[in-house]
Amino acid sequence: MLETGIRQVRVAMAMVFGRRLNVRLVERLVDDALATLQEFGSPGTDVEQLIEGPFADPDDRRDLQTRALQRTARRLDARSAFYRERFAAAGVEPGKLTLETLRRVPVTLKRDLVTRSRDMLCATPYISTQTTGTTGSPARVWLSRYEIELWPALIALSMLLRGEVRPGDCMQINLSSRATAAVQEDVDMLRLAGAAARVVGQVPPDESLDHLLDDGGAVPTILNGYPSYIGQLVAAARRRGLGPADFPALRALYVGGEVFSPHLAEAVRATFGIEQINDTYGVTELLPVGGRTCRHRHLHLDPNMGYTEVLDPETGEPAAPGELGTLTVTPYYPYRECMPVLRYDTRDVVRALPEELDCELAAVPAVSQVLGKESRLLRTGDGVVTTRDVVETLDGLPGVEWPVRHRARVVDGRLHLTVVSRELSPADVVKAFAERDVDATAEIVDLTGDEARLLCPLRCDLREETFVRAPAETGPVEVGA
Repeated sequence: MLETGIRQVRVAMAMVFGRRLNVRLVERLVDDALATLQEFGSPGTDVEQLIEGPFADPDDRRDLQTRALQRTARRLDARSAFYRERFAAAGVEPGKLTLETLRRVPVTLKRDLVTRSRDMLCATPYISTQTTGTTGSPARVWLSRYEIELWPALIALSMLLRGEVRPGDCMQINLSSRATAAVQEDVDMLRLAGAAARVVGQVPPDESLDHLLDDGGAVPTILNGYPSYIGQLVAAARRRGLGPADFPALRALYVGGEVFSPHLAEAVRATFGIEQINDTYGVTELLPVGGRTCRHRHLHLDPNMGYTEVLDPETGEPAAPGELGTLTVTPYYPYRECMPVLRYDTRDVVRALPEELDCELAAVPAVSQVLGKESRLLRTGDGVVTTRDVVETLDGLPGVEWPVRHRARVVDGRLHLTVVSRELSPADVVKAFAERDVDATAEIVDLTGDEARLLCPLRCDLREETFVRAPAETGPVEVGA
């Protein structure tokens, strides 16, 4: 116990003073947590405070943020030609940066990563990952060996202490293979936590269901995928007449990367019997900074690993509570070292929230759930309509099959929707939006395959085809016949 306490103090001090963390020390803390769980069934509040951080107090948090931003900015000024130019042009001294003077530094955009990536490297590259490219050209992001080893250890410790992963769990990972860092992060996290991983990828939904039903080896207890792909799994399971009794071991779902509607969440519960649904936020460019969604549907972003701003998309100034803005994040050193970003504007639209909230994660700063990309805001005569507004309305229509493919645009000041369906009528869609006080027009189209995907590209379209076993009744396949 004394050794565990010493390790906790050493890691906590490194976090407070911004020193490079000893990865092996963090991994030993994971082992300590596993041993404690095995012996007592609970990790204890003292260890949990290590993960939540000593920064829930607003004054302590502001002091942490200022020192962490200065430390991060000094390193960028010394190692990144891109940010050295930014600081000089803004007349900002990195070592004296404050939360107020930070606003003078222009935001970093995805196109900067695409065009100036070499000038952003601050450490020796070890592995590259890239964004999915579903909203534009993908950006390549380089990670160091230190990062790719540190992040899973921190996440494993956090998830064990929160009870989100347990020794003996098995996670089926239905993420795109392009998400190199996310997949490797999950695999290493599970290894450290004494759990198993099934990296299935985005194969045809029926094949993925077969993996969930497979009783050979470790049976999946946790499912991890994009909302649109999970929607396809729900539709495929219902076509096959499958229900909760067919998935007795499945207890948790992790989703992120797209709008996940309450209607689809209920369908997941009804189809798979899953109760624990974790709607998370993570962006390749910002790893390991991420967010969790509470029961009140607030998105809480970790204040210990990065600084979060919500900026008015027109003025670039901080958005007031209740206003829309784009989520802008600065990951701190030493959690991000190889290709760090300062004031990275994700262009994800959220609504700013008051500092004081009444929810189970109230001590952690929060914004609304992501409402969609700024480029896809629809400004109608009734006001702004977001991607979340559209998806949640369509997902709630009776008889829909998820994911609902659609295209939304503004015609003569009114919302106009093109929806792929064989069950809905234009009147169904118009009525649903009228109930949300949105004047809309609609057309229904019967499209399949590539035509439907071109109308509305989703992350489930990052498909990885495989050789599928021929049905038994067809007999063996003769190669070379």
